Amino acid sequence: MRNTLRITAAAAFLALAGQLLAGGFYLQVGTPEASAEARKLNAVVTVRSVGCVQPEATKISASAIGTVRGERREIALKLDALPTPGMFALSQQWPKEGRWVIRLEGTNGSRFASSLVSAGPEGVDIVHGKAGNQQFSEADVEAMLRQ
Repeated sequence: MRNTLRITAAAAFLALAGQLLAGGFYLQVGTPEASAEARKLNAVVTVRSVGCVQPEATKISASAIGTVRGERREIALKLDALPTPGMFALSQQWPKEGRWVIRLEGTNGSRFASSLVSAGPEGVDIVHGKAGNQQFSEADVEAMLRQ
């Protein structure tokens, strides 16, 4: 009985989550392992437009914000479009040394979405990133740089 109740509650939650997210716009950050095209571009991250939008109309910008030897730097990054509409590959264009936060910001019509992921000598950490429909503050970036 308890297991049935748990399964029913989980199913109800998933059904409601789908309805809550319907009509939204989000950036999904992933690893390049699932995309042969991204691997060919030596991508370290993929980013995809998801939600109730036309993915081909999505525009995404990326920058790396970090500290190297105590000096704060911000680098504009180039995203490579992949064959899947609304999907892009990001190769490493920032120094391997230091701590970095990758800021991804996307628009689709009047909709806005953003993500922050940290990067360092050990690679890119998409698991502990942040995502939302607001522009992240400098305090958010600073907090991730200190982690």
